[in-house]
Amino acid sequence: MTKDIKPVHVIGAGMAGSEAAWQLAQAGVPVVLHEMRPLVKTDAHHTDGFAELVCSNSFRSDDHELNAVGLLHEEMRRAGSLLMEAAAVARVPAGGALAVDRDNFSNYVTEKLTAHPLVTVERGEIDGLPPADWDNAIIATGPLTSDALGKAIGELTGADELAFFDAIAPIVYRDSIDMSVCWFQSRYDKESAGSTAGAGGAGKDYINCPMTREQYEAFIDALLTGDKTEFKEWEKDTPYFDGCLPIEVMAERGPETLRFGPMKPVGLTNPHAPDVKAYAIVQLRQDNALGTLYNMVGFQTKLKHGEQTRVFRTIPGLEKAEFARLGGLHRNTFINSPKLLDPVMRLAKEPRLRFAGQITGVEGYVESGAMGLLAGRFAAAERLGRLPQTPPRTTALGALLAHITGDADATTFQPMNVNFGLFPPPEVPLDENGKRPRGKAKAPARKRAYTSRALADLEAWLRPRAEAAE
Repeated sequence: MTKDIKPVHVIGAGMAGSEAAWQLAQAGVPVVLHEMRPLVKTDAHHTDGFAELVCSNSFRSDDHELNAVGLLHEEMRRAGSLLMEAAAVARVPAGGALAVDRDNFSNYVTEKLTAHPLVTVERGEIDGLPPADWDNAIIATGPLTSDALGKAIGELTGADELAFFDAIAPIVYRDSIDMSVCWFQSRYDKESAGSTAGAGGAGKDYINCPMTREQYEAFIDALLTGDKTEFKEWEKDTPYFDGCLPIEVMAERGPETLRFGPMKPVGLTNPHAPDVKAYAIVQLRQDNALGTLYNMVGFQTKLKHGEQTRVFRTIPGLEKAEFARLGGLHRNTFINSPKLLDPVMRLAKEPRLRFAGQITGVEGYVESGAMGLLAGRFAAAERLGRLPQTPPRTTALGALLAHITGDADATTFQPMNVNFGLFPPPEVPLDENGKRPRGKAKAPARKRAYTSRALADLEAWLRPRAEAAE
């Protein structure tokens, strides 16, 4: 029967493309896997192997009970992930993190795919949109998408919907913001376009953190003296432009620059101190439909992560802030997925094309592989005449998928790691005394509520495919 099934074309043999190809082949669907290396080289890769890790060898925490990325690892394992299988084989000591020997990891993925009877590997660049007779294709070309293909994608989607670098501002968990200091209000009480009214009404789209002159001046000094990350060699031609300047670069233009930019205090009244005018105000805007995450407006930065945590916690109301994502500026290629993709990762205006991996606006090796896993499963279902089923939003796979395909604010969309702020809040079980956990027990109990619910719901999602294979 397999010989009668038309192949699915997967462009790119990185983390996402390799995982997508594996999921397709394991489902009994032929795959043509296209990889331009070594015929066309990139600035970051050094081999022609599949799933080459270029920036780090770490997949971060492997704790599936208390950590969202560890949960994603476990969900991928249970879904038959090739990447997680390779990670187990190539694992090196790293405490509670999952780290691998890069060469062994890539070699394992390459050997498994090239040996699979349903996978055909074709070396060479796809220098435009997939041909019309590729009626089911997955574009998984990652942050170093070739110029020719990137241009074609931009022409199809609209140039404004394709970015070539991240300008990432930190994202804060809403429940870690001190609302006895901060307050909800939009400047001049205006409701922004597309407001979700997450704060409970029009004209209250932002959380505001007030600063005195002394606090502002100390903050500017910390920005200017804080340790910064450097561009990698292959990023050094990445240009700044005024719409996405790092906040410390703005501060270098003069100490008052931020007060007349993202930290201007006009049009706002502090209900906690209505007669006191703030010298500067930091604003955070709702970043997801659930209202659990807030984006620090205009705070894209090249400060090192430890410095960001230290400096940004000097902002009044953010002293105990917990960050779902810290800021950065990196070379990348990604599309505005919340605006362009349907719930099963197809391009809405041309459904034969599906996107996967970092090009969809996820951040991190594991997240990229996870989106490849889903894209492969969705494409396989279509080829086999079944309706693709999305994973529950209560799972790490489902929460990340929902974020990039509609939950995220399309007007401020930037790459995102998996984190518990993307999940619907769980019901935390009562303790042995019949009470809600408090104090130090509260956070781990809440995280376990997320993860236990996720794995139970994942099993229910996986069951239909397992039954179909029997």
